[in-house]
Amino acid sequence: MDLTLWPVALVVFCLGSAIGSFLNVVIYRLPAGLSVVHPPSRCPVCFTPLRKQDNVPILGWLKLRGKCAHCGTPISARYPMVELTTGMLYLVCLLVFGLSLQTVGYWLFLSLLLSLALIDFDTMTLSDPLMKLGVVGGLMFQFAIGVSMGGIPGGIIGLVTGVIGMVVGILLLDGISIVGSMLLRRQAMGAGDAMLAAMMGAWLGWRSFLVALFLSALSGALVGLLGRISSKLGRYQQMPFGPFLAIGSLLTLFFGGPMLSAYLGLFPG
Repeated sequence: MDLTLWPVALVVFCLGSAIGSFLNVVIYRLPAGLSVVHPPSRCPVCFTPLRKQDNVPILGWLKLRGKCAHCGTPISARYPMVELTTGMLYLVCLLVFGLSLQTVGYWLFLSLLLSLALIDFDTMTLSDPLMKLGVVGGLMFQFAIGVSMGGIPGGIIGLVTGVIGMVVGILLLDGISIVGSMLLRRQAMGAGDAMLAAMMGAWLGWRSFLVALFLSALSGALVGLLGRISSKLGRYQQMPFGPFLAIGSLLTLFFGGPMLSAYLGLFPG
């Protein structure tokens, strides 16, 4: 990295980790039907509000040594890990796409993916408000990118690209769910997975969505196989698919272009 970009990179990482701190609140409170803005962050056991110096992303948890300063209740290490992960994702996004409209848009996309993945991991459900925000945000992003490249006509083309990706995502996942349920004679996928796929398609477009879906299925199959081999998963034990859809989307976002080009290169002419 150019040395002149280090201050920018530091600011972006701090921004990402601060957003990650807010995502922790969203991940915990949204499934419980609680407000994400009130009350301020507090200990979930003694309800003592966190002091400002203890609420600094990553460093606050380290300062507290992973325990509530008031009652000593352990604070999960996942909180700083989410903050660190978000900061790193924001930074990688900056390195890949530079200081651009794409970077700002993808920051929102990555934040939504991380939140939805962890909510699904915790509760085996996906948040409708977050996914609806993601779909609308993805369509607006496609329009804005199109306008920046080709004016209003380019914006319309971008919007159509997002709509097609959204439709392909929801129809394909719904189809897979129906066929899988018929073959397995039980529910194959959660109802929210198709909506998450629609969100992915809106952001990625239908071609890149197909790459993301393949990577999602591959990562899910590998984890399922390892779980069965290690006896961590039972034969019919359900796994949340949302985290794997998020992983597939993330890999496609950063590496999907070269992967898609390499695949299409197998079919010259």
